[in-house]
Amino acid sequence: MRRRRAPEPAPPPAARLSPEQALRRLELTVTRRLDGILHGAHQGLLPGPGSEPGETRVYVPGEDEVRRMDWYVTARTTVPHVRDQIADRELETWALVDLSASMDFGTTTMEKRDLAVAGLAAVGFLSGRVGDRLGAYVLHGGELHRWPARPGRVALHGLLHSIIDAPASPPAPPDAIDLPEALTRLARSHRKRGMRVIISDFLDPSSPEGAAWAPPLRRLAARHHVLAVEVLDPRELELPDVGLVTLTDPETGGTREVYLSRRVRAAYREAAAAQRAGTEAALRRIGVPHLVLRTDRDWVFDIARFVLAQRRSARALHFHPARGARR
Repeated sequence: MRRRRAPEPAPPPAARLSPEQALRRLELTVTRRLDGILHGAHQGLLPGPGSEPGETRVYVPGEDEVRRMDWYVTARTTVPHVRDQIADRELETWALVDLSASMDFGTTTMEKRDLAVAGLAAVGFLSGRVGDRLGAYVLHGGELHRWPARPGRVALHGLLHSIIDAPASPPAPPDAIDLPEALTRLARSHRKRGMRVIISDFLDPSSPEGAAWAPPLRRLAARHHVLAVEVLDPRELELPDVGLVTLTDPETGGTREVYLSRRVRAAYREAAAAQRAGTEAALRRIGVPHLVLRTDRDWVFDIARFVLAQRRSARALHFHPARGARR
């Protein structure tokens, strides 16, 4: 029997290192571990959108767009065909990084903010290898800060350095910019098609069901190639059996003493599971790829597994079109 090799342990959190050491470790981690796994001429977390025509294949009802129909091949073969597109080079990628107060939380080897930086570093280092430009909107302290899209390692290091150095986000004021508003501004600011990466825990105090950020994300995904990166901590899913505790809401600053009885922990576990199921269902309805990063897991391994699964799905649609057509 073939033994599976256990994933390597996750790198230490950036909070224990100086900014320069953290950036150097992140770059080495991405370029050595991820770059060695993700082979291809145009590397990235998703197959990029393109405008150059590629090969033709049989049309799959319900999965392919009619506007990509190749009518010349269809007329010649009498079978509907579509033409794939080759990923563009020198794309302009924009990332929305959520650094609200709920991201300053972590109960394992790192905080959720560290995972957000790691996810942005993976996008930047992989896309920067082929000359793509990366810009970012950072939601911090109830304000939305914009970093212009620039190519190169120096610009990416400057962006990551600013996020690592950013202080903990204070409780947001009533008129603060939230995730839905940030998504709306991102969609309005850049009309040119490209890749958009949303890195957040998707926790919205004003709308626990997650319905508030879904409409602007749907409008963004209608025009761009969107990747949703959800950041989680295990304590957000299940509470420990520790008795009386004082809980603080990082978004509002409110505190409350709660006795973590079996009934309370069970109710919390069910509510957390329902919230996560709502987030997954909303992203699935919108039709955007969903990458989950957890503070208690090896984030490099999870990213690599996600990318390989995306590429296997793309190859399956390309080489086995008739299988989908018979559905």
